[in-house]
Parts: sequence; structure tokens; C-alpha cells
Amino acid sequence: MNFNIENLEELLINMNLDDRININKIPDIDLYMDQVIQLFENNLEHIKRNPTDKILTKTMINNYSKDKLLFQNKNKKYSKDHIILMILIYDLKQTLSIADIKKLFTPMVKILSEEKSNFDLSNIYNEYLSLKKNQIDKEKEFLTSIVNDTTNLCEKETTKNYEDYKKILLIILTLLNSASLNKRIAEKMIDTYFNE
Repeated sequence: MNFNIENLEELLINMNLDDRININKIPDIDLYMDQVIQLFENNLEHIKRNPTDKILTKTMINNYSKDKLLFQNKNKKYSKDHIILMILIYDLKQTLSIADIKKLFTPMVKILSEEKSNFDLSNIYNEYLSLKKNQIDKEKEFLTSIVNDTTNLCEKETTKNYEDYKKILLIILTLLNSASLNKRIAEKMIDTYFNE
């Protein structure tokens, strides 16, 4: 095990963290379910952890509809707003439960269900992508800081046994602690502002 900051930076680059479905990749015409699934596969395949993972399936879409995470489709076709909601669900379900996503989405789905809704989900999605890119840049700085702190701690130790393993373990524990804290804050906000 040979660990250094360059290895970690290469891992980050290979993950393509900020490569998502941009608004201009979502067609303005409504799509059938198979076309939506193909859009996801074509644009998000590179972010799979394992090649056999499914990004989106017919069952998932049907369950999202049944759980009212999506508003009613028209003639078995899905609009740009449907697709944006599915992208957001994909992102959120990596961290949140479907029940929490439902609490968060219920007001938005209700508004989007209205015949003459002027709710601009495309604009919100673009703003989200912009904030996400900024956050990824800050996370890279945060990760560099964790690596430096961990390296400094390990250098102070007199025994150098398993030094790389200890560094990697401490970095992973710190990253997971940060993820856990952020998840708990998001859950508390959902419970506070979106409780029925």
C-alpha cells in the first residue's frame, strides 16, 4: 500500500464528481420510460461504483410515481421536469431515505402538478449544479486538509508500522464523520421545515 496525496487526487479526477446531466442534455420533448432510462445510462454510467449497478430502472420510476415523488405523467411520457426530479432523487437517495425525499419533494410535486404552474424547476436545477460544483471544489480543499492533518499526526508517532494503512483509515473515518454530520443536519432541516 503506497499512499500519497497524488494518488488521492488521481482518484478524485477519475471519479468525475462534477460530471452530471446538464440541463442542455435533457430534451425539451417528452420521453418514454425507456428513453429516460437510456438518457440516464448514457450520461451517468461513469459514476457507477460497480459496472452491474443500475442507475434507473422501470421499477424505480414506477415506485417513484406510486410514492408521489413524481407528478402524473402524460400519455406515458415524461417531461423535462420529471427527468430533473429523477436526477435529484438519484442524487438524494445516496444519502436520504425515500421517506425524507418524499417530505422534501411533496410541496414541489404538488406545485408542478398544477395545470398552470410557473415553478421553474430548470432554474433550480441549474443553481443546484452550480452550488454542487462549488461544493466539490471546497471538498477537494477539505480533503487536502484532512490528508495534511493525518500525515502530520502519523509523522509524530515513533512507530512507523502500518503508516499508510493508518493514514487511509483516519482519512476514511474523517470523511464518513463529515458525511454523517451533513446528513444529520439535512435530516433535521427536513424534520423542522417539511414535517406534515
